[in-house]
Amino acid sequence: MSEAKNEVWITGIGILSAAGEGKDAHLAALSAAKPLGVDVDTFAPFVVHKLAEPEWATQISRRDMRQMEPWQQIGTYAAGLALEDAGVKDNEDLCGTMDMIVAAGGGERDEDVDTAIMAEARSTGGTDALLANKLSNDLRPTLFLAQLSNLLAGNISIVHKVTGSSRTFMGEEGAGISALQTAAARIASGQSQIALAGGGYNAERNDMLLFFSLGGFAQQDKAKPVGERTDDTDGLALGSIGAFLVLESADHAKARGAKAYAKLSPVSVGYGARDGTKETKRIADVVTKAGIADADLILSGASGVPSITAVENTVLAQSAPNTPRRSFGTLFGHGVETQFPLGVALAALAIKDAANIPPFETAESTASNGASSVLVTTVGHNRAEGAALVSALDANGSGATA
Repeated sequence: MSEAKNEVWITGIGILSAAGEGKDAHLAALSAAKPLGVDVDTFAPFVVHKLAEPEWATQISRRDMRQMEPWQQIGTYAAGLALEDAGVKDNEDLCGTMDMIVAAGGGERDEDVDTAIMAEARSTGGTDALLANKLSNDLRPTLFLAQLSNLLAGNISIVHKVTGSSRTFMGEEGAGISALQTAAARIASGQSQIALAGGGYNAERNDMLLFFSLGGFAQQDKAKPVGERTDDTDGLALGSIGAFLVLESADHAKARGAKAYAKLSPVSVGYGARDGTKETKRIADVVTKAGIADADLILSGASGVPSITAVENTVLAQSAPNTPRRSFGTLFGHGVETQFPLGVALAALAIKDAANIPPFETAESTASNGASSVLVTTVGHNRAEGAALVSALDANGSGATA
């Protein structure tokens, strides 16, 4: 990317979660500071934060809904909220040139097929030969078409007429980090003027809970705040979340008379596995480059997986010992691909509303007043880490300086 020459403004926010939909519901959730939509029974022993379902027809027609899996519905709905909030939803000329950068996972699997294969694997005692046989003889290529990660972007294009360039990132938390990093960098460099960026995630899925459980990452038995997950049954409490933002260059926003919530600074990223040796330095480098020294609040997207969450907490305490932090996964659950976009959206809402966000758990310190500069972090449960500074605009409509 070329040298940055544009401020990146957040001009539209769309969120759908256990708190409900939209700005007011999520500001209220931040102020109430209570876990939302916690379900310990439906998928027992696993904990999920269930979606507060909206009136789908306000953003997606029934005909279009039938073509989508739930994760696509959640993302498409949140994208519509963001476009509406930015005042561009019905502007076909603007949406026709708008860039779209999406974070997505794989599609939802056929549980009957998976169950049959696992049952046969248990009875035969071998998996490699069995899977090779199933792939070549029993599973049609068309079975996997509904699992393509770029179908979310396709549905947003169809439903909301966003038909500029399109990119989809796939890869758990790293996908959400990369989506915002790319959108912000393109706008800052002048390669783009306006972009829709974010993702959607459905936590209410037996297949995903199985995957995370097999990896030792799923929280079980009862809900705990992120900072209190310390034993072998602790980990991710997944949450159904859709989070999209409209990002725009300052000049473009001013020219169309758009309001802005806040300025988004360049997104700092790191990638690497959890090998126990390098993640501490990598996370420290990421938050330093993002501007943790200028933050008066930290919104942490910590997963709750004890080992890596402990590393993140240590780094944040050492890097900014007097800066209050809030682990928003305690309230909304962990949205994997959507975790970073959600954190940036929440930060922008809090800054615009000058909200004084109370602690979400007992170990978190109080803040004396509303934040004007918020560091958002997301440290992936298995790999990838990202951070960005979201800051208030000054009276002249520019990013606040430290």
